[in-house]
Order: sequence, then C-alpha cells, then structure tokens
Amino acid sequence: MNEEKVLNNYDSSSIQVLEGLEAVRKRPGMYIGTTSAAGLHHLVWEIVDNAIDEALAGYCSHIEVTINKDNSVTVKDDGRGIPTEIHPKTGKSTVETVYTVLHAGGKFGGGGYKVSGGLHGVGASVVNALSDWLEVKVYRDGKVYYQRYSNGGHAEDELKVIDTCDKDRTGTTVTFLPDDGIFTESIVFDFDTLSKRLRQLAFLNKGLRITLYDDRVADKKVSYCYEGGLTEYVEMLNKTEKPIHETIVDIAGKEKDISIEVSLQYNESFNPRVYSFVNNIITPEGGTHEEGVKRALTQVINKYALNNNLLKDKDQSLSGEDVQEGITMIISCKHPNPQFEGQTKTKLGNSEVRAVASKIFSDGFERFLLEHPNEARVVVEKAITAGRARLAAKKARELTRRQGDLDVTKFFGKLSDCKSKDASISEIFIVEGDSAGGSAIKGRDSMTQAILPLRGKILNVEKARKDRALSNEEIRSIITAFGTGIDDDFDINKLRYNKIIIMTDADVDGSHIRVLLLTLFYRFFRPIVEAGHVYAAQPPLFVIKHGKTIKYVLNEAERDEYLATLNPNTKYDVMRMKGLGEMDAEELNETTMDINKRVLRQITLEDAMEADEIFSKLMGDEVGPRREFIEENATFATNLDY
Repeated sequence: MNEEKVLNNYDSSSIQVLEGLEAVRKRPGMYIGTTSAAGLHHLVWEIVDNAIDEALAGYCSHIEVTINKDNSVTVKDDGRGIPTEIHPKTGKSTVETVYTVLHAGGKFGGGGYKVSGGLHGVGASVVNALSDWLEVKVYRDGKVYYQRYSNGGHAEDELKVIDTCDKDRTGTTVTFLPDDGIFTESIVFDFDTLSKRLRQLAFLNKGLRITLYDDRVADKKVSYCYEGGLTEYVEMLNKTEKPIHETIVDIAGKEKDISIEVSLQYNESFNPRVYSFVNNIITPEGGTHEEGVKRALTQVINKYALNNNLLKDKDQSLSGEDVQEGITMIISCKHPNPQFEGQTKTKLGNSEVRAVASKIFSDGFERFLLEHPNEARVVVEKAITAGRARLAAKKARELTRRQGDLDVTKFFGKLSDCKSKDASISEIFIVEGDSAGGSAIKGRDSMTQAILPLRGKILNVEKARKDRALSNEEIRSIITAFGTGIDDDFDINKLRYNKIIIMTDADVDGSHIRVLLLTLFYRFFRPIVEAGHVYAAQPPLFVIKHGKTIKYVLNEAERDEYLATLNPNTKYDVMRMKGLGEMDAEELNETTMDINKRVLRQITLEDAMEADEIFSKLMGDEVGPRREFIEENATFATNLDY
C-alpha cells in the first residue's frame, strides 16, 4: 500500500532541478572520480591543467604550486590571464563565468586553445564547487582583478580591480581550500603525490618550469625544468638500467594538426617500458598513437635487419615483443580533439592518429638507424636474440597450457588443491618451504584453501629472459596453478583462486621471497595484481600471554599499544613468534590462516609507472640506484636492545 502511494505521488514536484554548481556537490564522483585522496589531489590537477594549456599555447613559462599553511593550495601562472570583460552569453564577467558555469572555457573550438589537457572545460568550476572557498586574481592590462567564491562556489561580490601592476605582467593566481564536508577522509595534500605529477608534466612540456612549495614545512620546495623534455625523461627512467647505446632517439613531427614526439633508448633488461600520453594525459591503455608507433618500430627494425643481412629471407620475422625487449619509450601526442575510450577512458580512439604516428616515427627511426650504424646493429641484434628466446619460451610455455591438468604442478610444486571449484571462494597460499607447507596443509580449510610450497627462492625474473623463467620449475608450477596462462594466452577469467596469498616469514629472507614473487606477478600477471587478487599474509611477530588470555600482535607498535592497556599489576609474558616452519598446524591456522582471525595486506598497484621504476631499481642489475633508494628510504633505529 505504501509503495502504491509513493508511485501515485510521482509528479512534477518529484523532479529535482539542480542549478549552477549544485549538481557537482550532489554527485562529486561524476566529475572527479572519487572524494578520497585521489579526488582531493585531482582538484590541483584541474587548476594546473589550465595553466599547462597556456604553456601549450606558448604563453606560459613558469607555474608555481604552493601548499599553504592552512592546507589551501595556490596555483600561479604567467600566462595571458583569464579575460575579464562581460561574457555575452552569461552577462557575467568572463572570470566568473569560467568559475561558476559548467562547460565554460576556451577548449571548445572558440579559438582559445588549439590543444588542451583539460578535456571537459569543467575544471575551474568543479574545483570552485567542491571548495570551502576559492579566490582568483587575474593580472591583465596593468590591473589586478579579484573575486572570491564561497558556500558551494557562489560569488561573494562581482569581479573588481584591487590594484595595478606592470603592463607586461600577465597571468592567473588561484587559491582554494577543499570542502571538508565533501572530502570527509582528509583535506591534507601530500607533497610527494603533487611532486611526482608535476615532475611528469615538466618532462612532457619542454622548457616549462614548475615549482612546488610546501609552506607547512620551512624551506621545502622542488623545482623542475627540462630543456631536453622527453629525452631527459627517458634518461631518468634508464638510470636504473644499463643502456646498450649512448644516443637517446628523439623523433618529432606534425601532420594534420596532430603532433607526435617519441623518445627511446634500449637497455640490457628484458622488460619493455612504454608510456604514452595525449595532451599531457597518461594513456595506460595505449590507443592509436601507441599502436602506430609500435607497428612502425617492428616494420623498420625488420626492414633494416633484412637489408643488412642480419636476418635472412628464410628467417622468421621479428615480432613486436622481440623489438620491444629492453626498450624505454615515451610517446607524446598533441591532438586538437582527442577521443578517449576503454574501461577507464584512458585509451586514445582517434583512428587518424595511427597512420600519422606510424609515418612520423617510421621516417625518423629509419633515419636514426642509417645515421648510427653501430648503435643500429646493437639494437637489431638484441631484437634477434630476443626472437630466438621467444621461440624457446614458446616451447617452455606449452608445459603450462594444459587446461584443467595440474599434473605438472603436483609433481613440481606439490600443490595441495582445495576441494571447491568455485574460484570466488577459493584461495591459494604460496608458502615458504616444505616445513611451513606441511603445517599449512594440516591447518587449512581444505574446502577453500589450496597450499603451494616453494623450494627456496624463486628466480628473479627482472634479470632473466622469459625462456629461462619458464624453464624454472617453481615458476611453471605457479603459472599452471593459477590457470590464467601468460602473454597472449592470458585470461583473467580463468583464474582459479580469488585470493593469492603470499605467506612468508617476517624476516629478511621472507621479505626477499615476497619481493621475488611480487616481481613475478607484476611482470607475468599484472592484471591479477591490478584486480586486487594478490595479498600478503601478516604472521604475528609477538604473542602476549597474561592469565588465560593469549594475544597475537603484528609488530612492536601493536605490542606496546596493547601492553599499555593492561593493568600495571598484571603479570605477562611477551615472546617473539617462531617462523612459519616452526609453528604447528594449530598455531599457523590461528595466527595466519583462519579467515575470522588473520590479517591480510592487499597488494595494490596505484601507479604503474612508479611501480615499474621501483621494480627495476630494486631487482635490476644496477647497484647504484638500489643503494640510493635504500639510503633515501631506510629508517635507522636509535634505541637498540642488545
């Protein structure tokens, strides 16, 4: 009866009309994706994008970003400054129109910008809507214009002149404080998050200086300016590797208002690192610009190899995988009207870009190979060696393709599978050592928990070609157990377990094995990591006993926190836990495997580029970058108990 009454009252009064910026405040996720930390920092990117657009148009040379003491953020540029006259369609100043009207901007073909990074023209107004307050100053025509907005982006007064300035001074300065009613998790900006993205923008915009200040900390600032642009980007990424040729290839061209720039250098590693951008926006799913360049790379290297008798007519052509082995490549496309597609709208879909990118890169790379014959030979020979290894890996991979046949895994890895065939409730523990594996098998829930013990440390796949990795028994066992296949055969829908749990000791050796496994998963099963299927078990470090109570704690901090809650007169014992292999089945179940008591840490992949760099730095051949990372990130104990 109540439901019928509600339906009968569905009339014009039921339709809500959101005016101005109310829609943004009502559904902020539609405009910035999330109101978590990522969404908070997205506000900065929206304002910075406007300044970058001025740089792309050739009018801005320096952008300054400041985290103020009250955690507001100021973005200052020396561009042309937002126009201040009355806008003919809104009857408001153009400044107020930009900051209070959705889809108002110079990015819709009105001649403001030929190329822009902010795609939707909603950036400034969305930031205003989601801020407690926002202030804008415009330097233009020898005057300083000012306007302040609050209460959901409403102008407190009309745009007014508050000062004069040198006629040569132009630009826009925006300061805003995020609304803690929208960003309920936190409105505290992270310096490192801002710094990494701003450095990337500096690489992508040759000669543009970007400075970040943190007024919350005395004298804390970083400044980025790269006259070499993408070549310096490649040089920085290859600091963790050994380049096989000295010259960083840099190719640029423009056709049909589409600009393509590519920088690349090969190194001794076996993993390609190809990153592409469109109008400064990273495209992790690639797209037509990346496809065009990769296609040309394969064609040019095959042609050069045949023409110089490095390959014979009877030889099999080199594949894209072969020619990309060990490459570090940045692809930047500037397009006046980019169209994005893909699951996360980060894949370029413009079909005309494929041919343009292919032609520009092909012409430039052919010229490089002809002008640098010694370096060309090194590059082509690496690709040929990779081709031979690929054929060997193909044979090894056949051992992991047996659909539903786990004989290989049972033989090599002693997999104790779970009884359930429902992947959504099944999980596999990858356990360090036969001893811990035996306890885990006895202590598990055999219906949903599978156990795969490892024999020592697996191969570091960062330092090995795929054919060698696939000949490793432990790695073959893991691949077969997962059921997804790898490379072209990979299908995440065939994953046999919803949770892949790495269970190693809480010591240095355990950490090393965990990192080796994560390196394998990142290189061979990255979609599994991205989908959130990989976890690390957290075995307790201490057990505290008092009376009949037994309390397990993960670390020293939890130990001290728990002890502080006890009555001062309580007698207790604190014991350091044994390794996994020394625990009996009951202990292992209670501390690490019981789904009602255990603690798991989910392994996430927030930034693929940063993860790639870290894996190469920590697991690659170069000692210097690894030492530098340890020195920068190590924490040193000042009070040691001996």
